[in-house]
Amino acid sequence: MTRKEKAKEILSRLKKFYPDAKIRLNYGNHIQLLVAVILSAQCTDKKVNEITETLFKKYKTARDFANAKQRVFEREIKSAGFYMAKAKNIINACKMIEHDFGGKLPKTMDEMVKLPGVARKTANIVLGNAYGVVEGIAVDTHVRQFANYCGLSDHSDPVKIEKDLMSLFPKKDWFKLTYMIINYNREMKNKANRENAKIRLKDLCPGAPA
Repeated sequence: MTRKEKAKEILSRLKKFYPDAKIRLNYGNHIQLLVAVILSAQCTDKKVNEITETLFKKYKTARDFANAKQRVFEREIKSAGFYMAKAKNIINACKMIEHDFGGKLPKTMDEMVKLPGVARKTANIVLGNAYGVVEGIAVDTHVRQFANYCGLSDHSDPVKIEKDLMSLFPKKDWFKLTYMIINYNREMKNKANRENAKIRLKDLCPGAPA
């Protein structure tokens, strides 16, 4: 079986088992979506949602975040981890959005990756959920691990993995693919669900963790 054939069968099964896969972060508008995604780096969606439940009552617009006091904002997001860098990036990204984009979230990959703290993964997630703009595949830790143990990519670099996956899967499926993979890999990390998850792709992903 070629990689292309394997990818086709994997996609078919993921669609069958995870038809409702979608982003789990809570947000009220495009700017809050960007902030939530930045906060989610090396942090669980559950924890981010706990933080933003209060945070988003205080900060709603790009201007709100741009005018945040660094030290205060750091304390407000501290439990997300890497809070100093995240606070700095969020505030500076929102300052740029205010200054360069009239307070509105950019709509292209080229514009998005100019924002502090925003690389292709974050840009893919935000653009897809905000505008339905799909320019690639968001490669987070779950997707990277999946691509490796299913033999879809030999790389560890997210950009190279993204290119491999883009060549294997139809563009119309790129956006949802990320969330279906995340759901599967989460089950693989959960002892209670692992055996059921393994059976679904066992013949296609023999390298999956035991």
